[in-house]
Amino acid sequence: MIKSLSIENYKIHRRQLFELGGLTVLTGVNSSGKSSVLQSLLLLRQSHLQGALDQGLMLNGDQLSVGLCRDALCQEADDDYIGFGLNFGNSGATWKWDASDAVMGKDFLPCLDKPMQEMWKEEPLFGNDFQYVSAARQEPSESYPLNTNMVEVRRQLSQRYGKCELVAHFLHYYGKENKIAVLPELVHGEGEEADLLSQVSIWEQVVSPEVRVEPGKGDKSYTLKYSYQTGGDSSASYSATNVGYGLTYALPVVVALLASKKGGLVLIENPEAHLHESAQSELGVLMARAAQAGVQVVVETHSNHVLNGILVASKRYENGEAGINREKVRIYFMKRLSGAMLSDKEEIRIVGDGKIDHQPDGFFNRQDKDMSYLLGF
Repeated sequence: MIKSLSIENYKIHRRQLFELGGLTVLTGVNSSGKSSVLQSLLLLRQSHLQGALDQGLMLNGDQLSVGLCRDALCQEADDDYIGFGLNFGNSGATWKWDASDAVMGKDFLPCLDKPMQEMWKEEPLFGNDFQYVSAARQEPSESYPLNTNMVEVRRQLSQRYGKCELVAHFLHYYGKENKIAVLPELVHGEGEEADLLSQVSIWEQVVSPEVRVEPGKGDKSYTLKYSYQTGGDSSASYSATNVGYGLTYALPVVVALLASKKGGLVLIENPEAHLHESAQSELGVLMARAAQAGVQVVVETHSNHVLNGILVASKRYENGEAGINREKVRIYFMKRLSGAMLSDKEEIRIVGDGKIDHQPDGFFNRQDKDMSYLLGF
């Protein structure tokens, strides 16, 4: 588990230290540095998978594309290097890369300093117990690609950029062919089937009631269809292109969390995309329960409903129900400093009973402002 992440001069300027919890929530206005936190982790993974982390940092690859070195270095950086540090509790690793004028037009940052010990290679960030669900995930499609190595060997939902275009193959292989079980803490309700496919359908029902997810296998591709239980009977099966976007956009989030093992790591961008507010809240609950079960989750969100779902899960835990211990949650409000392209963070803590210790201006308080105006307060 990653206990903390430090970032120096990568887009957000200054040395920023993020204490990460079982569930870490990144919020804030657009272009305030939230994505830079996730990108820092993705760049480390990308460079390691390409066998380059000992020599330098690969800015473009299968995880993400940053561009050139000048695009990665903060415009107002005082120093000509970029550095990342990870703390895993019992071990740590720190890297520093050259960002001098000599490399600004390249897409590879040469290594200036690297960790002596290589225990970091055993962490989920660098292995198969990892998933990245990006904001730009696969739209509904008539067919989805087959990739035996990525799915059946490396257990990945994505080929590139966290698009999760392999979700149909993944769900067919692990949900239909092998019927793996989800962690007991993630079974939605008592007495339900605990296999992956059953639980995926049940959690997708928070998006569209009575829906059932049906992955299918063709000759060289996979399909996703949905049916509905109506009056005890199943409806016809509908292609993913003929149902709401929300089902397809939520599916990789649900699958990534339910298929994770204890100790795994899941990065999620905008889980709320195309979802009704109640579904957004339930995904917040699911992320919280996954973190309580031992899956480390880092989520970037603009949704107060996702946050409220997490707060609800913390209160449920206090009441002895399935939820999350608030001590496992870290919430960061990212903001841009006035008059400069610099980012800063403010930590917000859950103090108990589903309440937070303070609410900075801009932290999900727009509805209060709008309602005050509309009601004439």
